[in-house]
Amino acid sequence: MDISDLKDRIVAGDRRALSRAITLIESTRADHRDQAAALIEALKSVDREAIRIGLSGTPGVGKSTFIESFGMMLTAQRLRVAVLAVDPSSTRSGGSILGDKTRMDRLSRDPNAFIRPSPSRSHLGGVARRTREAVTLCEAAGFDVVLIETVGVGQSETVVAEMSDLFILLLAPAGGDELQGVKRGIMEMADIILVNKADGDLKPAAMRTCSDYAGALRLLRKRPQDPEGFPKATTVSALHEEGLRQAWDEMMTLVNWRRDHGHFAGRRAEQARYWFGEEVRQGLLAQLATPSAQAVMQDYAERVAKGDMTPTIAAAEVLERLHS
Repeated sequence: MDISDLKDRIVAGDRRALSRAITLIESTRADHRDQAAALIEALKSVDREAIRIGLSGTPGVGKSTFIESFGMMLTAQRLRVAVLAVDPSSTRSGGSILGDKTRMDRLSRDPNAFIRPSPSRSHLGGVARRTREAVTLCEAAGFDVVLIETVGVGQSETVVAEMSDLFILLLAPAGGDELQGVKRGIMEMADIILVNKADGDLKPAAMRTCSDYAGALRLLRKRPQDPEGFPKATTVSALHEEGLRQAWDEMMTLVNWRRDHGHFAGRRAEQARYWFGEEVRQGLLAQLATPSAQAVMQDYAERVAKGDMTPTIAAAEVLERLHS
């Protein structure tokens, strides 16, 4: 594969080249990983920056509907929007439905939008392991906004905040005690909470839910990267496309404030440091998957199962053998 040619085509906005590059970085083959690393390195010289928005929410809250309506609103402003939607992988077959393009029919046909579904492959964090690199590719291709949709809410999904400039939490009205279900970790990381489905009979419930979350946010510790009034909660109706412009204005207010006060670049530097550590950890785990390491693990596992060794002693000896 000609990495230089692929880079030039991505920079020129070739959607086919972008899709091919994302397929390349998602591959686990050793030669593909080397080519992917070379491509990402080559794209470092491309000075383009998108607004990275991570989006998480409880199942059934309407994430796909929101992304489609929100994306259409942005493309109407002549902004180019990329959507990286992560679908959960089956723990049995490893397969994914990857039906996001079907659920976002209008947006998928918009020439200023690009939708790429990817399997999570059971990777913790609700995002595919290589989603961060896919974001870099979309930025190089000239997209103005990159939306990263996670598979759902849970404490592990907070890793999406480590690859986005804004972390948006989407919730439904009258969903019970979601302050417990959502977990404090995500509440502390959310920059803006959007209560969806604020229309029809659900509108009063949505207003009450929004008020509850606004009160809860005020109880959280003040973060240095937030101006006065943030993080905040507001209501939207993705179905009727109401409140979307206000939500976008709030996002841009926060982004511009962080840029002016040095938090935007500082946060991206912290994220780069985080992903360096993550790559090292994943590399170490990959060493355990080699045939030689698996043989050693199997040998010691049988000793532990027979009661000849304790798990702690066995693990210490395995690590010592792997390092020697």
